[in-house]
Amino acid sequence: MISVLSPGPPAPPDRTRLAGPDPERAGFGARFVIASSFGSVLNPVNSSIIAVALVAIGHAFGVGTASATWLVSALYLATAIGQPSMGRLADLLGPRRIYLAGTALVALGGILGYLAGSLPVLVVARVVIGFGTSAAYPAAMSLVRRQSRRLRQATPSRVLGALAITGQASMAIGPTLGGVLIAAGGWRLTFLVNVPLAVLGVASVLAWLPADEPRDRSAKLAQALDPAGLILFAAGLSGLMVFLMDLAAPRWWLLGVAAGLLAALTARELRTASPFIDVRLLARNRALTVTYLRICVTMLIIYCFIYGWTLWLEQAAGRDAAGAGLLMTPVFVVAAAVSAGAARLRRLWPPLVAGSLALVAGSAGLLMLHARSPLWLLVTLGSMFGISNGLCLVANQAAMYAQAPADATGAAAGLMRTFMYLGAIASASLISLCYGRQATDAGLHRMAAILAVAALILLAVTVADRRLARQVRA
Repeated sequence: MISVLSPGPPAPPDRTRLAGPDPERAGFGARFVIASSFGSVLNPVNSSIIAVALVAIGHAFGVGTASATWLVSALYLATAIGQPSMGRLADLLGPRRIYLAGTALVALGGILGYLAGSLPVLVVARVVIGFGTSAAYPAAMSLVRRQSRRLRQATPSRVLGALAITGQASMAIGPTLGGVLIAAGGWRLTFLVNVPLAVLGVASVLAWLPADEPRDRSAKLAQALDPAGLILFAAGLSGLMVFLMDLAAPRWWLLGVAAGLLAALTARELRTASPFIDVRLLARNRALTVTYLRICVTMLIIYCFIYGWTLWLEQAAGRDAAGAGLLMTPVFVVAAAVSAGAARLRRLWPPLVAGSLALVAGSAGLLMLHARSPLWLLVTLGSMFGISNGLCLVANQAAMYAQAPADATGAAAGLMRTFMYLGAIASASLISLCYGRQATDAGLHRMAAILAVAALILLAVTVADRRLARQVRA
């Protein structure tokens, strides 16, 4: 018999706080939108904040621009592999669970980068951050799709728009924040800032996002995840990206190995009941495949501008990290504002054509720059790229959401990010190829000429796409 004075057995833990609100109570309200979008801040911040830190890191470890850009490539390589992997895990295990796990990994990478004593350790930290930030976007897209199904209502365009706008706004903050942190305490703070951001992300998910549905534990996770396909994809993509990282001295044998691995992946996935990469879907769903290729070329041009222009501002135009960061701010502020307007458009073809035109104009405008170019010209060109970024990102995201199968939204969103980072990796290599060890006016003009040709091709293909001209939002 238990005494009345005995505390008795411990009370069961209160899981209501961990489970979050009921789906019906959360709806598509402001808290749901904030929590589902917040994790998407982490990848753009880490993508753009490093742009103004590359010169300081290079000086700290005694390396040139070509070596420092490995910090850019490492994050994109990890993200390109991690996005479809995390997206598939979100579809299988639940997006909220994967969202939380990835955010915790970002904090770990931030601490590792802050403590790093060499460039290789710093590269490892960027890889960890890359894998961690890979979870947020595909998990958020899967969360939105599942919430739409739970509520039996169409996804409001403002919810998808918020994901794109959050990314644009955080990219706007990244360079300025990086310049402020470097001035306050050095480049190491650009890594440590991930810790408070991750804490805020975890807290908002636990408080404001509904729990995942119970998982079917009878299903074999290893078989559903297709680990052999994942390994072939990672190996083939890694080989391709390492080849793209050094186009100045191309290792053609590596390209051959990557092509062989990707061919083996294709053959395997065609025979697999639950493939990691649904090759049949990509072959059958031509519109989705074209969307992936379009976003790849778009991001090649935009990231060449982001990183190439920033390096040029510091090394050729003589501006410090804080000044370069401030000049990048209008780019992303304009992009965020344009994204908000583009999210309301029902048709997808007009904003994609307008965005491609802005890319052509911006790339051609870079040919006019020199070390003493006036401030108004720098701001105008930056705004042009901001317009293209806002239009193209929102419209391509909406196209993917409309074209992808509903039960594979996370994997489809992750694969779109893979194509984005293929473009980003190629941009890092192109910058290194055009600049060498030092950014100059001549190097900027070489890069601008290549970007203008790529933008013209993108414009021509987009204008000629009749299927896209008929496409509307889901």
